[in-house]
Amino acid sequence: MYIGIDARLWSQTGVGRYIRNLTINLARIDKKNRYVIFVGTLDFENVKKSIKNKKWEIVISDIKWHSISEQTKFTRLLNSYNFDLFHFPYFSVPIFYRKKYVITLHDLIVNKFKTGKASTLPYPLYLLKRQSYLFILNNALRKSLKVIVPSNTVRNDLLKAYKINAEKIIVTYEGGFEKISKASDKSLINGKYFLRVGNFYPHKNVENLLLGFKAFVEKPKNKDVKLVLVGKKDFFFKSIEKQIEKLYLKDNIIFLDNPSDENVLSLYKNALGTLIPSFMEGFSLTAVEAMSAGCLVLASDIEVHREICKDGAIFFDPEDPKDIKDKLKFAKEEAEKTEKIIQKGAKRVKFFSWEKMADLTLGIYESSNSIR
Repeated sequence: MYIGIDARLWSQTGVGRYIRNLTINLARIDKKNRYVIFVGTLDFENVKKSIKNKKWEIVISDIKWHSISEQTKFTRLLNSYNFDLFHFPYFSVPIFYRKKYVITLHDLIVNKFKTGKASTLPYPLYLLKRQSYLFILNNALRKSLKVIVPSNTVRNDLLKAYKINAEKIIVTYEGGFEKISKASDKSLINGKYFLRVGNFYPHKNVENLLLGFKAFVEKPKNKDVKLVLVGKKDFFFKSIEKQIEKLYLKDNIIFLDNPSDENVLSLYKNALGTLIPSFMEGFSLTAVEAMSAGCLVLASDIEVHREICKDGAIFFDPEDPKDIKDKLKFAKEEAEKTEKIIQKGAKRVKFFSWEKMADLTLGIYESSNSIR
């Protein structure tokens, strides 16, 4: 087969981690098929170092996603190749691309959270952008041969929201840290801390997390405990900064911008626990990474976290800061009980593997190619 993959989001968080692990593992396990991977100029050298397979061609494409050029120039670029199959690892598919393709749909968060609060655009432009998203997604779902999703939760959401053949949707769970370095045993943070990894979009529910953490550190015995926030200081972080100041939490908050994987692993391994307060997720990559690093997971009690973590996590009501505070207290004071939960997480995480995901994806490519 001659397969193309859109990897322009290679260096991004979330989807980027999926793309990196998918392509690196595919290049390692698939010695039969030929690939072309489309990347941005800034990522070219990193991709070249990461892909160790002579049957892979790396093509630079600096066409921005979610743009008019994506719908026009990128379409012309892809059509200049005679691919047997193309993989769009994101919903953003050029509507005029007519050849065979599969997509990965990571979640339906934009469908669920309709408010303009989750946008940097003026509200009228946000509405236009959202309608464009819904149109492009609907087109991609209708025309794709297969729809890859990271969890049964997303699969169920998709079946509820769209008229789509259930057999067309295939779940491929993602992975965590599969190589645990001993170098990460050294803590980057002095003293005790909880960890939160990810962006600061509204559905991530960092606001309620801060309210719960504020109530927790108001107790004298907890006043020295820190909350480490790993993410990017983007538009959405500004409102979080304001809340931190309003709650007088600056002395208890440590912010780290884009640390290396090695440092993130160290943060997981030495934390009292990793907090995932989201209202909605498509998978739970942070939970899987934390469990693979032997870190206690404290997660919002939502369907996908129950699916991924099973009994390997402590769950809390994401709407209730008091419940968050109580679970922080439990995590800090009940070492014997939390150790049993960590052990269950260590067993659960063995179910997840990036190589296994890549192998399943390769099977999807092969079965899709037989569809006429």
